[in-house]
Amino acid sequence: MANTTNNGTKKGMGLHARRVLAYIVLIVISFFCLFWFYVMFINATRSNGELQSGFTAIPSTHLLVNWNNLIKGTLPIWSGMFNSLLISACSALLCTYFSTMTAYAIHAYEFKLKKYIYPFILMIMMIPTQVTALGFIKLVNKMNLMDSFIPLIIPAIASPVVFFYMKQYMESALPMSLIEAARIDGSGEFHTFNSIVLPLMKPAIAVQAIFTFVSSWNNYFTPALILHADKKKTLPILIAQLRAADWLKFDMGQVYVMITFSILPVIIVYLILSKHIVQGVALGSVKG
Repeated sequence: MANTTNNGTKKGMGLHARRVLAYIVLIVISFFCLFWFYVMFINATRSNGELQSGFTAIPSTHLLVNWNNLIKGTLPIWSGMFNSLLISACSALLCTYFSTMTAYAIHAYEFKLKKYIYPFILMIMMIPTQVTALGFIKLVNKMNLMDSFIPLIIPAIASPVVFFYMKQYMESALPMSLIEAARIDGSGEFHTFNSIVLPLMKPAIAVQAIFTFVSSWNNYFTPALILHADKKKTLPILIAQLRAADWLKFDMGQVYVMITFSILPVIIVYLILSKHIVQGVALGSVKG
């Protein structure tokens, strides 16, 4: 009896130690993740001359000066913000909806070649964007869509990564018995998808909406190839232009202010959808 008690005490202490260690590791990781945001904010409050002198953990007083210099400059900051918001929001909406629909079709229907379609879509995930960039630009040019947002939004419909995640989530959280019951009750396929499947998929949709929004928001490569007019450029392109200014006009304070300004929408989107993230990630990673 005493041995059983001692073993139970040792197991409890071991569990407690592992839990404390896990908390310590998470605190350290969180610190390093958030530290760079703190550095960015501190640097946004400093002048170019102060930034050249080295890093300090104490904020300076040049935040408004840097912001005013940025706004009064030649870069169309507000139009860049609007362009990035429009492209990212539309991409996130189309990507999550149609990727969920594709995953639902493969999950809920039986048809010929079904076992080949799934691995084929996964194979597309392995193709880097840079490999297809030349052909994509030629196609866009032939369709007279250069300097247009359409080539940046419509291709977001086909996202193998989001499809894969949605398919895994459906296998965990969408029983076929529910779909069959809806069909027996006379529900049409589109009605079943929009009224039954989508509400059940809210956590997964929220997670992938955040990832897709952030990915599109940070995308520099493709927009830089397509958008040439200043009024059409997105924030990543404008930040690159600001950093590429000649030595006499280069101002690191403005660069840090613009970077800080550019991440605010991402933080807002995260805060709006964050309540679904834990549930979405947990269920999406479990199969069966």
